Amino acid sequence: MKLSAPIYQLKRRAKLMVRKGSVPLHQALDTIAQEEGFARWSLLSAHAAAGPLSRTLLSQLEPGDLLLLAGRRGQGKTALGLQLLLDAVRLDRKAVLFTLEFTEKEAREHLRTRSDGVDDLSDQVEIVTSEEISADYVVLHLSGAPAGTVAVIDYLQILDQKRNKPPLFEQIGSLGVFAKQSGTILGFISQIDRSFDPSSKPLPDISDIRMPNLVDLGLFNKACFLHDGAAQMQNIG
Repeated sequence: MKLSAPIYQLKRRAKLMVRKGSVPLHQALDTIAQEEGFARWSLLSAHAAAGPLSRTLLSQLEPGDLLLLAGRRGQGKTALGLQLLLDAVRLDRKAVLFTLEFTEKEAREHLRTRSDGVDDLSDQVEIVTSEEISADYVVLHLSGAPAGTVAVIDYLQILDQKRNKPPLFEQIGSLGVFAKQSGTILGFISQIDRSFDPSSKPLPDISDIRMPNLVDLGLFNKACFLHDGAAQMQNIG
């Protein structure tokens, strides 16, 4: 869905509504979003953030990469991860979503939305929803997959939520070894810490990744940070 104007112009219109109508900014933003065909501003913002970058993200990744897709809730990180998988399918590459958040039906619906209604495209993305998802599970599932396979894990901070799973730093270490040996690209949807203050910097960075459990973020070599319609790729390894 194409916006009628760049997001900074839409925000300017919302601020004018605030000044003229004495309505709260969040209400004005939601009104603008609804005029653009979105239920609320956070969905419009997520669409804007994921849009331009999604067309080039896969071309910036190489076999063996470990990628962080990081942002606050509603900023487009999941949409970007799903688009990455759809782009892989377009290039006849194997694409797998490992999700501890969505049911298969929910994930499939989100994929179909991102694929502009091309059902056969979204149907080619494999969706794994097992509660047993962990590094060992992912490695076993992708064993034998061709080099260039793209997998997205949703999401990083709950990989070790169950006590029977290894610590997160061990899981990321083993996944990094597997990615390099197999030529698989692994993307990890990641939360941003609540301490991130957009008034002090426009985008979060590696220091803002929410880490409830110890992990060396240097194990990842690339990251994409999203906030309020903006997105930026960074090399971090």
